[in-house]
Amino acid sequence: MLFAIIVGGLIGYAFGKFLGFLVGAAIGAFLLNRIKSRLVGKLQNIQSGFIESVFAVMGALCKADGVVSEDEIQVAEAMFVRFRLNETQRATAKAAFSRGKAEGFDLDAELQHFLRISGGQPAFLQMFLQVQFSAVAADGVVHPAEREMLMRIARGLGLPESQIDQLEAMLRGAHSSQAGGQQRSTAQQTDDAYKVLGVSSSISDAELKKVYRKLMSENHPDKLAGRGLPESMREMAEERTQEITHAYDVIKEFRENSA
Repeated sequence: MLFAIIVGGLIGYAFGKFLGFLVGAAIGAFLLNRIKSRLVGKLQNIQSGFIESVFAVMGALCKADGVVSEDEIQVAEAMFVRFRLNETQRATAKAAFSRGKAEGFDLDAELQHFLRISGGQPAFLQMFLQVQFSAVAADGVVHPAEREMLMRIARGLGLPESQIDQLEAMLRGAHSSQAGGQQRSTAQQTDDAYKVLGVSSSISDAELKKVYRKLMSENHPDKLAGRGLPESMREMAEERTQEITHAYDVIKEFRENSA
């Protein structure tokens, strides 16, 4: 802010000496505050839109098999807790969930709406899909009707359907870690690690490192927060970066042991 005031003051001074400096500094401060207000407002719109669209689509997804079960309602409510939504946000999320599960809900229009408010940022779109996947996979199983709708959501967001394979690989990796990593073979873990990073097993070490760094940069929680990701969803963003790092480490260890 000080920089803007000084620049405005110097421009004013060039036209009106000391009085011009004061006027220019005041104008500089005013314009900077206007810009900051607009940026804050834009971020708040993205955050509220993110929550509303997430839970509207979640409502539709939970009804993919024809009925929203009590377990699925509990999963949605668990998301309220996990995302640490305040009372106002919970009310918005509940209304959106009900809207999504109602007859006549236009899923494609909702996805297009989210694309607009998110600016089509890939990391945001992937996070949106990850939330949906987490909701239906809370019981450790993704049913065929749910998987089909997840594919539709991915296509609606302009994401490759391989993103679903990636999320399933992350889920298996998370369950394996919780079980001590003893239930799956090294080959299975490595295959899933390649899927998590979205690369082929034939990728070179140099290219693998480049992809890893790019994914970490795109998905960094601080960077996503600066672009409008609600702070309440930071934990999920952190989990995503942990899964990316874990996948990279699995592949590196496999290659070192195979050399």
